[in-house]
Amino acid sequence: MTTSDELNIITRIRDEVMSRKELTGENLFLAWGYPTAIVLLLEFAALMLWDENLTEWLWVGIPLVGTPLMLYFLNKDYKRTHRRTLDQNIILMIWMFIGFTSCIGGFAMGLSGVFEQCFFALLGLLCGMGCFITGIILNYRPKTICGVMASELSVTPLFLQGEQWPWQMFVTSIIVVIALIIPGHLFRSYVKNFQK
Repeated sequence: MTTSDELNIITRIRDEVMSRKELTGENLFLAWGYPTAIVLLLEFAALMLWDENLTEWLWVGIPLVGTPLMLYFLNKDYKRTHRRTLDQNIILMIWMFIGFTSCIGGFAMGLSGVFEQCFFALLGLLCGMGCFITGIILNYRPKTICGVMASELSVTPLFLQGEQWPWQMFVTSIIVVIALIIPGHLFRSYVKNFQK
């Protein structure tokens, strides 16, 4: 075996590993981003129009829509690749932790009476950090940049207190767009171009 044959084998194996790493999960950010942003905007609109939080029950819709979509896309990706890489498992665990932390944190903040002051800053920070870490693991710069932008913007809800409280939801919906929807669409395009 010549040196050029060995280099060709190494190149082919590297390309195969990279394709397995980068060709999955392109829809997961969108599966959670759109329901979250829509619920935040609906709740913001209800508070601004009727001065009443009539849409609290819509929060249940986020996991009711996001979980089946996530499971569908994970199953679809698994059928395509027939395995999950360590990177994919790590990213999945990070986002499961973020979802769990958001739920427990929101519940605890509601019981302690600081929900309106702190929750949306926490949610924005967790989304931004998750996007940033995912971008680093995938070596995909747009996710990393969007994660930094969303994390920096996450302090804004802390300054919107009292009568300005509904604007926290509007700002958080922008954070979700930056942290989940924009990088989700960019990564989806990247994966489609990579597959060609």
